[in-house]
Amino acid sequence: MHNKSGKYIFHLFIFLFSGALNIYAQSYTPGNCLGYRVEDNLVIFNCQNNVDVQIEQINSGILKIWYDTDSFIRNNESFAVILKGNKEQAINITEQPGSYEIYTSDLIVRINKAPFQIRIFDKWQKLLMEDYKNKGFEADTLKMSSYKTLKPGERIYGLGEKNGNINRIGSSFKMWNSDKPCYQQQEDPLYKSIPFFMSSEGYGIFFDNTYKTEYDFGTESESYYSFSAPGGEMLYYFIFGPTYKQIISRYKDLTGKPIMPPAWGLGFAQCRGMLTNEELTREIAKGYRDRQIPCDIIYQDIGWTNNLQDFEWRDGNYENPQKMLSDLESEGFKVIVSQDPVISQANKSQWNEADSLGYFAIDSRTHKTYDMPWPWGGNCGVVDFTKPEVADWWGNYQQKVLDDGVRGFWTDMGEPAWSNEESTDRLFMQHHLGAHNEIHNVYGFTWDKVVTEQFEKHNPNTRIFQMTRAAFAGMQRYTFGWSGDSGNGNEVTQGWEQLEAQVPLMMSAGMGLIPFWSCDISGYCGDIEDYEELSELYIRWLQFGAFNPLSRIHHEGNNAVEPWLFGSEAEAICKKAIEMKYQLFPYIYTYAREAYDTGIPVDRALMLEYPKDIEVADLNSQFMFGKEMLVAPVVEEGAAFKKVYLPKGEWIDFNNKHQIYNGNSWIDYPVELETVPIFVRKGSFVPQAPVMQYIKEKSDYPLVVDLFPADINKKASFDVYEDDGVTNDYKSDVFGLRKMVCKTTRTNYELTYKESESGNYLLQNRVVFYNLYLDTMPANVFINGEKMKAGKLSDHRFESVNKTVWNWNKETNILVIAIPKGYDKYTISIEK
Repeated sequence: MHNKSGKYIFHLFIFLFSGALNIYAQSYTPGNCLGYRVEDNLVIFNCQNNVDVQIEQINSGILKIWYDTDSFIRNNESFAVILKGNKEQAINITEQPGSYEIYTSDLIVRINKAPFQIRIFDKWQKLLMEDYKNKGFEADTLKMSSYKTLKPGERIYGLGEKNGNINRIGSSFKMWNSDKPCYQQQEDPLYKSIPFFMSSEGYGIFFDNTYKTEYDFGTESESYYSFSAPGGEMLYYFIFGPTYKQIISRYKDLTGKPIMPPAWGLGFAQCRGMLTNEELTREIAKGYRDRQIPCDIIYQDIGWTNNLQDFEWRDGNYENPQKMLSDLESEGFKVIVSQDPVISQANKSQWNEADSLGYFAIDSRTHKTYDMPWPWGGNCGVVDFTKPEVADWWGNYQQKVLDDGVRGFWTDMGEPAWSNEESTDRLFMQHHLGAHNEIHNVYGFTWDKVVTEQFEKHNPNTRIFQMTRAAFAGMQRYTFGWSGDSGNGNEVTQGWEQLEAQVPLMMSAGMGLIPFWSCDISGYCGDIEDYEELSELYIRWLQFGAFNPLSRIHHEGNNAVEPWLFGSEAEAICKKAIEMKYQLFPYIYTYAREAYDTGIPVDRALMLEYPKDIEVADLNSQFMFGKEMLVAPVVEEGAAFKKVYLPKGEWIDFNNKHQIYNGNSWIDYPVELETVPIFVRKGSFVPQAPVMQYIKEKSDYPLVVDLFPADINKKASFDVYEDDGVTNDYKSDVFGLRKMVCKTTRTNYELTYKESESGNYLLQNRVVFYNLYLDTMPANVFINGEKMKAGKLSDHRFESVNKTVWNWNKETNILVIAIPKGYDKYTISIEK
């Protein structure tokens, strides 16, 4: 291991030794470029002041840029980056009188010689990014920084799960994973560190540094932005788009694809802080099934174990945990249990075992196990997941409850907890791979990596469910995320601002490659003393949470937050919102696969879909749910209207499917307590399923497709994705598609359906119902050129259909077309 922690300071002292009056006030830059050398797919520029600059072509749109003062040796290889450049692809560089130029098929890089300055253009000579003057690299005794020119009107998005406006201009941020219970809506830092951001100029930056990095987007000056670090390397990746979606997709190539949850992971989940016993778990399960409110997951929080973290069911709390898990599984429930990354000193047997094996982080002062205060279970040893031998040891422990029937984990408090900036004593922790100031931000990442890799080792080809609080870039390869302890701890009923802040935080998380995300529905913090008083906020939080890819109801302590506790009206409204999520499962699951393939999140800021619409550039209050649907959750107390912006095109009110709004406009949408403003782009399919009590309760459920035809001479299309939902075969492209296209002409709608299978996957035979919302009854309906008969159709949620039939409801103006099982390809023509 090559330790570089003090090298910048060392070289700075050498550089400033002669004649400097105040070495602490001085800084240095590369100065002038003295020459260069080429090594395969990279070039190294030699500059004054003992600074070398390496530019490596990873591919035509990704460049690795590294400033160094010795031999380009890292303390640790990148935790996040998995994409390597091709050394056989020689870099293309030419020399001009005052500059050097590097060419890829996408980019032109111009490097000014005196002083050294990097400027990057697209192949059409549009300037994308440039160093601010000569300050592409600047270092002093405290930190090293990179400054970039900030163009007028430029917008910055990203940094993952961060508070504030989605447009980061005018804000500054810090990366230091922090345990922040009941955090305020502008508080920073939070739990995760994703040092990746995008510019409206067509590029992204991934700063590959695990230290306490800082980002300033125009608060010091309107002329530049900067990112800096107190240690490690000034190493970043330039990622060309030019669109936001292309930038995210290339960042996905750089740091890895996000794993898909099991299908059931996209259902609803119930938790609470004191949900740590069998009786309560069974009671909650019965409450959901008795009331016919869909639910897939019940969590067990900290306290389910005898000790942290022995993975032993707490004595007296569980009569027969294996039977409990089996019974719940038979009713459609999966149980997820928490993990903490520590061993309590009270857990003498396991603590002594880990201590004797050297599996804890050590105290650099005593060279003994670091004595970590912990919020639960007393002082602990911090498990050192950076040590390779720890993996199998931990994996064997966690497998005990998986063998019992537990279906996954949520890894909690992996910052690690009580290690915020003010807890400077934690900096004396030493991990196998480095000092804590380097490892802190990746500590939770290394834990999640072990959890997932060990799960897959012990349970081959089984899809993991793992949700985490603390993480670093690249987390998507191993885990999902939730936003931690939100809510108003002083007065739970006043958590409206905290709820409102979760909307842009969710969108930002998605742009940081956390596509599978949840908040704690109800807000985690605050004691509930009056359920009726809290009911409105609870309803609005749940309505928002229903459109999170992962949906979990959770609250601290023994504050119960099941929907039926808030009164009959609240129960009915919440049941309807939960049922809508289950109905939309085929739509959501299709976009879950898109997230795996492309990195584009299910919940997405509108600027991802409408990058040229200036109205959405700073829009924090609504989001796209996939490409077809727009959701504007109500997050204001006592709201009678919701102000909603609709981009270009025409939009159908999903709550009243005959109501159409013109786009490029703001509307005041009337809302009641049960209203969730949802809109669908004209020219869309929205595939759905009947309401089930848990995902895939009936494996042969019918597909119910809402079709909103496009304008004349245009098409609507959608490929409904299916796989087995439980294995990792999706990574080998074992899946099926139901491809639907509807072309609108002046005289008819022509709908084509075709099934496609990849690998050895066999699509489930399904009845398919199409709902078309039309102004007038069609003249005729044909299938494959033959006239289809009209007939009666009752409630078609699980109706058995043995022949093609269509029905016109003159009261609702809905055309329903039913196609029985066995049709894998057909064309339907609907005459206007």
